[in-house]
Amino acid sequence: MRAPSTPAPLPPSLYADTAVPAPAAAPLQGEQRVPVAIVGGGFTGLSTALHLAEHGIMAALIEASEPGWGASGRNGGQVNPGLKWDPDQVEADFGPELGGRMIALSYAAPDLVFDIIRRHQITCEARQQGTLRAAIMLSNAAAAERTAEQCIRRGMPVEYLDRAAVAALTGTGRYAGAMLDRRGGDLNPLSYARGLARAAAQLGARIHGGTPALSLTREGARWRIATPQGSLLAEQVVLATNGYTGDLWPGLRRSLVPVFSSIAATAPLPDSVAQAILPLRGSVYESGNITVYYRLDQGNRLLMGGRGPQRPMQDTGPVQYLMRYAERLWPALKGVAWTHGWNGQLAMTRDHYPHLHEPAPGLLTALGYNGRGVAMATAMGGQLARRLLGTPVEELDMPVLPIRPIAFHRFWRLGVMAAVAQGRIRDRLGL
Repeated sequence: MRAPSTPAPLPPSLYADTAVPAPAAAPLQGEQRVPVAIVGGGFTGLSTALHLAEHGIMAALIEASEPGWGASGRNGGQVNPGLKWDPDQVEADFGPELGGRMIALSYAAPDLVFDIIRRHQITCEARQQGTLRAAIMLSNAAAAERTAEQCIRRGMPVEYLDRAAVAALTGTGRYAGAMLDRRGGDLNPLSYARGLARAAAQLGARIHGGTPALSLTREGARWRIATPQGSLLAEQVVLATNGYTGDLWPGLRRSLVPVFSSIAATAPLPDSVAQAILPLRGSVYESGNITVYYRLDQGNRLLMGGRGPQRPMQDTGPVQYLMRYAERLWPALKGVAWTHGWNGQLAMTRDHYPHLHEPAPGLLTALGYNGRGVAMATAMGGQLARRLLGTPVEELDMPVLPIRPIAFHRFWRLGVMAAVAQGRIRDRLGL
């Protein structure tokens, strides 16, 4: 038996200071036989465990640190509908039948999140008050209008807003137009992750923190996952490690690019200032070469997110540009205190679609949410549970794809840094 490892502590963040207490998640001890083993305690793994438990299947989930430790507990807290690509493009890529199901799943994903929160009484500052895709340039506004038209054509509750209407919702004249989808919203993501873990455990799932997966091997009809103090023998396994994926399965880590996304948060703002800068009280993300996203939490703190250093950060020093940009949007913010700065590692895919894989019988993985993880990872957990319960591949609402490692993957960090620098230049030049 290997000596126990010391789990990484929860990194500092606003969420670490304000989230609900973590549920009990003792390390795995000894050998356990379970129908399903899940590696990874983020939204994907926790949603899978919860969906299975609701159907009477008691999975065991292992997490190297604690539930919500990764980007699931450190993201912007935006519950955004849809995929990166427009509905027409999704249907062109996957056909009207499967593409239509992908569109329906992704745009309804926020409803699933808020339904889970209501049914399981998860305390996580949840508000379903809309997502605004705000366009800086006229070309971005035209693209947002096309997306809105495609959604409206499919009967979705979205609308396109002109410059004046966007200014009324955001408190700034920065934007040329926007698409508003009222199914979106926001929450405290660490509280949501902890609430998912608690709900799954209450229904019988076994949640183990401080339990990294050391190896994955096949033993007859079962899989064995070795951990520092024990092992799991499971008929089926889910790898749900997203931006923190290692080498448990060949090629999986190299099929995605981990990208750090950074957030800065203010101290609580006076009601008059908060109401002036963001009357929408929903989530906003900009449509440009480099995405900036923001929201006000229930404590009137402004959270500004975007690309920052491609390494862990624990204060506002590396993201001063976000603070300056916030003051550009809302001059009333000049002089306010910025109390927290942090980041987490998202997973981007080359085609910008989430990836669902079944590389071997009884082995599933889902990852690569491209910045839409709160809603899509929750929805993908439901899809994984359906497959584990016997739903045929062709009836799932997402395609099961082969794992395709990215060429020259070892240079990912340089590639991300170059793309961010180029995108910022293009945004400054209005290109």
